Amino acid sequence: MPEKEIGKITHYYGHLGVGIIELSDNLKVGDLIHIKGHSEDFNQSVDSMQIEHVSVTEAKAKDAIGIKTISKAHPGDKVFKVTA
Repeated sequence: MPEKEIGKITHYYGHLGVGIIELSDNLKVGDLIHIKGHSEDFNQSVDSMQIEHVSVTEAKAKDAIGIKTISKAHPGDKVFKVTA
């Protein structure tokens, strides 16, 4: 499936299972993303996201969002949006 790089993980809160993504493109709830790093490589749907602890349905480039991840992520991991 085609993918487009849309950001990177800047922080990961292991006790919450939440990754902070600094976006370089738009993202919305329902999108499928692919997180790839040196030790992680997984796809997941964006079920919810937050900006400054406030739930949002979409975010734009330069926003820093928090999402719950299905697997551990690491700072520097790349985030791609999977396109149909």
